[in-house]
Amino acid sequence: MRYELVIFDNDGVLVDSEPISNTILAEYLTELGHSTSYQESLRDYMGAAVHRVHDLVEERTGEKLPADFDTTLHSRIFAAFQEELEPVPGVEDVLAKFVADGISYCVASSSSHERIRVGHRKTGLDQWFEEEWIFSAEDVRQGKPAPDLFLYAAERMGVRPDRCVVIEDSPLGVEAARAAGMDVYGFTSMMPADRLTGVTGHFSDMSQLRELLA
Repeated sequence: MRYELVIFDNDGVLVDSEPISNTILAEYLTELGHSTSYQESLRDYMGAAVHRVHDLVEERTGEKLPADFDTTLHSRIFAAFQEELEPVPGVEDVLAKFVADGISYCVASSSSHERIRVGHRKTGLDQWFEEEWIFSAEDVRQGKPAPDLFLYAAERMGVRPDRCVVIEDSPLGVEAARAAGMDVYGFTSMMPADRLTGVTGHFSDMSQLRELLA
């Protein structure tokens, strides 16, 4: 394979969490008086850390979200994960092939460490990720679309940025990968390909990934 490290986004790429989390986020914002549809949540917040929600709401309305917003949002999402969360179809086969072929990989996500681990335990993906292969926006000063998280992951994994490839499903994540000087493939199971501009390539089924990276 022409890359030394595959960096996966988490939500929507490893675990099928985006429909769950964006439905809950849209409902919670609407409940607080900031009318938000599911599609608007996907457009504005998919792939971003939760601070972006605070920033955009305050920018648009001049109002701050409640002090317990993050805690309430995460508790609702975690409860839904326990009932509904599944791995992205085909991703376990991809990880098994990477292990068999000796290909290094990790996850770099806008989610918190807790949310990543809750999702991985629920879906069984925890068997595929050592603790030192998990990186969160909590680890860096600026999350996506800044390149900090991907650069941090590459540094900790001991691989130069230009030898890394990122697997992303959000425009913010693609922007971050490009800013980090990494190739990036856009996973289009939810996000239309025309919204993932500047990628090295697109794919819509995880079974296609290994061949793309060959």
